[in-house]
Formats: sequence, C-alpha cells, structure tokens
Amino acid sequence: MKRSHDTTRHSLRWLRAGAVLLFLSAFLSRCASIMAPTGGPRDSLPPVVVRMTPDNFAVNRPTTGREKIYIEFDEFVQLKDQQKEFFTSPAMKKKPLVSLRGRGVVVQLRDTLEPNTTYALNFGSMIRDNNEGNPRYSMRYVFSTGPEVDSMVMSGYTADGYRADSVSRTFIWFFPADSVEEVPEYDSTVFKYKPSVIARAETNGIFIAQNLKPIDYRVYAFEDKNDNQIYEPGSDQIGFVEGRHNPARMPDFTIWYDSLRHYVTAAPQLYLRMFTDRAFRRQMLSETARPLQHQAMLYFTTADPQIKSIRFDSIPDDRVIVDPQTAGRDTVALWFHVPAAELPDTIKGSITYMKHDTLSVLQEVTEPLKLAWRIVETKEQERERERLERERRKAEEAGEEWQEPEKENPFGYKLALSGDLNPEEGLTVDFDYPLARLDSAAVQLATVDAEQRETPIPVRFVRDTARLRRWHIRAAWEPAAQYKLTIPEGALVDIAGFSNDSLVGKYTAFDPEKFATVKIHVKAEDPRKRYIIQLLDGSSMKQEKRGVAAGDVRFNYVPAGEIKFRIIEDANGNGRWDTGNVVERRQPERAEFYLNERGEETFATKVNWEVEFTMDMDAIFVPMNMETLQRRLDEQELQRLRREAEKAAKEGPKKPNDRDRNTGNSPMNSNFNAAGGMFDRFR
Repeated sequence: MKRSHDTTRHSLRWLRAGAVLLFLSAFLSRCASIMAPTGGPRDSLPPVVVRMTPDNFAVNRPTTGREKIYIEFDEFVQLKDQQKEFFTSPAMKKKPLVSLRGRGVVVQLRDTLEPNTTYALNFGSMIRDNNEGNPRYSMRYVFSTGPEVDSMVMSGYTADGYRADSVSRTFIWFFPADSVEEVPEYDSTVFKYKPSVIARAETNGIFIAQNLKPIDYRVYAFEDKNDNQIYEPGSDQIGFVEGRHNPARMPDFTIWYDSLRHYVTAAPQLYLRMFTDRAFRRQMLSETARPLQHQAMLYFTTADPQIKSIRFDSIPDDRVIVDPQTAGRDTVALWFHVPAAELPDTIKGSITYMKHDTLSVLQEVTEPLKLAWRIVETKEQERERERLERERRKAEEAGEEWQEPEKENPFGYKLALSGDLNPEEGLTVDFDYPLARLDSAAVQLATVDAEQRETPIPVRFVRDTARLRRWHIRAAWEPAAQYKLTIPEGALVDIAGFSNDSLVGKYTAFDPEKFATVKIHVKAEDPRKRYIIQLLDGSSMKQEKRGVAAGDVRFNYVPAGEIKFRIIEDANGNGRWDTGNVVERRQPERAEFYLNERGEETFATKVNWEVEFTMDMDAIFVPMNMETLQRRLDEQELQRLRREAEKAAKEGPKKPNDRDRNTGNSPMNSNFNAAGGMFDRFR
C-alpha cells in the first residue's frame, strides 16, 4: 500500500508540473496586450499570439492528418530558419508545411497520425515580427488524437564528454522502454526504432522534455550538426543515459525563466555525456591521389582502416612504406623508396582491405589501384620559368654567356635554426619525405659558454613513435645554457634521393626563473587508477602528464598567464582519452576540469612563481547525480557571470537602448520574469 500511495503522490505531483508548464505556454501566448505603434523607441517585443484554431491542447483530434492549424499574432510575422528550427514530437513521416497567411501562420498536416497520441509542433525561434525580426522563442502547439494530453515532464543536461562544457541545441529522443528490444551486448535502438517523444536542448545544454507518459523510457541525445534532424554516425555527437527513467519516479526539479537568454530552463535530472561514435561509420576506400612522384594518398571513410595488403606491379613490397597519419585520421600515405627514374608515371596495383557492404557487414575485398602523377606547374613556378627564359634570350641577343642559376635544394624539413628550447622537450624536426639514411655520427652538438667556447656533448636522433617523418633530437639539455647544432651537408638523405645542405642552429635553453612552476598533489584512494592531467592555456593544451597516480606531479616551464587543468580518468590506462560506443553501450572516458574550493577553474601564473594545487581525484570524479550536477552548473554559471562582469568593467557602461535590448527590459519580459519567479518556487 505504501508503494501504491507513493506512486499516486508522484503522479499527482508531476501532473501538477505538467499543468504548470501548460499554463506557462498559455501565459506566454496571452500575457501581453496589443498596442498601436507610437513612433517611439525601437520595437524590441516579439509577436504575441492572439488566437489559435483549433485551440492549443485540443484533444480527440482526427488522425487523418489533413487538417490545418492557424496561429494568429498581433502583427505581421516572418519565418526564418524553418528547416533548422521547426520539428514535431513525435516525428511525422511527412513534415508539416508552415506558411504565412495574414497576421499568422498556417500549419498544414500531411501525415496520418497515430491514435491516442500527444503531438507537439515546436517552432523554436523561427517566427519573428516582420519589422525588427524579434523572435518568438520556444513556441509550441500541442494537441492529442486521444481523450487527454500527456503532461509529464523531465529535465536534463547534454555536455561534451571531452571538453566538459554544454552541447547546445541537441535533440533528445525518448523511447518507451517496453516497446524496444533490449540486448545488453548490442544496442540498436537509435537505428531500429522511432522515438515517441522528442525534445531539444537550449543553448546552455538544458532541456525540458514535455508531454511524456508516466512510463519507463530509454533516453538518447544527438547533436544535429547538419540541421537535418537525422542522426549521422561518425559526424554527429551522441549520448545515452544508463537504465530506464520514469518521469513519475524522478526527483523534483526547479523550473525558471532565463530572461537574459529568453528561454525556460531547469535543474537537470538526467546527464548525457556526448561523444562521436566512430564505430558506425562505413569503412571503404573513397578516394586515391598521387600528389608527389614518391607519394600516394589513400582516403578512407573511417579512421584506422583494416588493410590486409597493398601490392604494386612495378615496385617491390619492401620499397613501399605505409604511413598512417595522425591518430584518429582516415588517411594513409604511401611512400615509394625507389629512384625517380624508375618510377612510372602511372603505378598500377591492388589493395586488399575490410570493407562494409550494403548491409554494413565487413567483408574482405580486393580493389585495383591506379595512381597517376604528372608535373603540375604552379603560378609561381611558371612566372619564374618565364623570367629565366627572358634573361636567357636577352643574354643570347647580347652575345653574352648565360648560366642558369642554381636551383633551390628540394630537400624539405621543418627545424627552427635559432630561438629558445624547452630542456624537457628538446628539438623536433619534420621532414617532407621519410628518411632513407641518417648519419647521426656526423651530427655535432656543443654547449657555448660566455666566451663563445664550444664543448661537444653527445646527441642522438630518435624517430617519433606515431609520426614516420618526425624525429626528436635528444641530448642532456641544461636550463639557461646555449647550444650550437651542426648537421653537415649530405648527412640526411630522404627516399626521393634529396639530401640536406649544411645546417647550423643556435639555441638558448629556457631559464627557469623566467617561467612558473606548477606542483600538483594528487590524492586517490585506489592506487591502481591512472589519470591524465592536461595543462591548458585558454583552449590549447600546453603540457600533458600521463599515467598519473596518487603522489606529486610537476609542470616546469609554464609561461606566465592564465592556466586551467583538464583531468581524464584513463580507465584502460592507454594514455589517451577514449570515445564511447553507443552500440556496445560504452560511455566515453570521463574528462573534467579542475575547480578549486571557490569554484574557480582559471588560475594566474607569474614569472618565477611556484604554484601548488591539491587534486582529489575521488572528489573530481564523484558519481554524477542531480545534486552534484546542479552544483557544477551553478559554479559554471557563476564563472560565466564573473567573466561577463569583468568584460563589462573593461568596456565601460553601455548606451541605455543597448542595455534595454540586451537585458530584455520590456513589458513582455517583465511578465516572463514574473513567471520565472513562480517556477523558481515550484517543486
């Protein structure tokens, strides 16, 4: 009896929540009075609904799907971004047509509707007044083909699994749990079924899903990057919530109106960490190219293609170098270690690899390769050739001997020959082609003292484990010391047969007193767990420590300025952040930004400073529930308001008209704020 009583109590509470939300929709539609223009300040009010036919929240509507809905406003309106903004919940096979008529819009339904189903037409911000383009935000029209309108509500938050910030304008799909197949090892819900309710998150990542039933749902979300309202695996981010969720059994949540950003928002009950699922991208060879005589490129539609073999008619297998590009890329470079004179203009061969067939099943296939190359003269090369020809003719006409200038050495590399270096990182050099020969014994490195005396020290070249054409120059670098690097002519030879000219580099190692040092005391109860700590300057990563466990971590040579830290819970200990897999129901590894006890995530460093932090990994990666999530969002909002206040202080006071427009200071918004206060008190 107790459980029955609690269920009834929850149902009544959420029916009240639904009624309040329905009241909000009606309130926002009817709360403003129509006023004639006075020729005064710029109109900043959105259009106001004065009539809906049939009425909003009408029940027992026909299922034929051929009727029209008319929504009239107090002024002429325009439609903007209809394809991106307008959607129905649930989705209809044929999307309704929305057109203008008089001072309103007509919605023409074109699809047979399901019986006993609540439908919602979501207009987003597509309806705007005709003169100033003021948008009518979050307008919805709801009706039911049954005797009642489903009125339960659920809230949530969608966040980027790696960047740990909100993902805006995501679509959230609700599937009745008892109507979809549940196979733990293979989840095909988003590909096999249609959601019964669709919601959309606002720009802050918060969503309020309305018109739900008091039943169990499985919840998914996706970021619609192409604005086609279709989930595209490998391109759109996706997220899912573990387990089943019934709005009648969820914790209470607060609803209020954000008058600054013009939408209803709420405390989230659900938390979806978004990620790009690369497992469902179809694997196939999409394109080939041969940009250089000694290089070919294979472009695949997914990362890490499964290549079995590559064969060429005119090139021995051991002379073909396979060079996968940076991790996560879908490109493979082929390098031909053959003299230029022996390379045909067209290289023919075959590739055997795993390819998805029309049923998305991987099959081993063999496809022909035809890689053609020809010299393509750039505009600069053409101008230079014509200039030399003019000089030659001019010399011949004058009876003078003309000698062609020596051409630039085609050996390509990227190595700074002067500047500062980080003693912990040393020097890095990238070559245009893979090296065929490296005479490391000929390379010399020496320290240079104040009297310019040179003292040789050992030096060695080490190839990068991930990039074939990148090499690291290793030595016992000392802080604040000066160095001279000498690479004699011909010490480096690439597979095209090009060799280097004599190279001399002069460097000064970083002086620790000109940088900050960051010490981090890591606390973690489980000594087996490993973490990755990234030090960021703004949005770019400057340094990274992998395999971090309980103990102390030190970042040296940190430039003065503002820094913050991203921490990754490296569950599999592979030293990198791993994305999720919706089919295997595997969540992405958690990544969080460090916040101190005051909720700050950005910290200042100065020259010759030593800054210390204590990071409790168990507190940072505490299991996320509604309370901890709301606390985090509150801290993020305080950070945002603090940054806006600092920016406003630097820019100075704004003009009154600008201030009124930016803060939404209008009669309509005053009513919105009154509604917001009511929702803030509602539980």
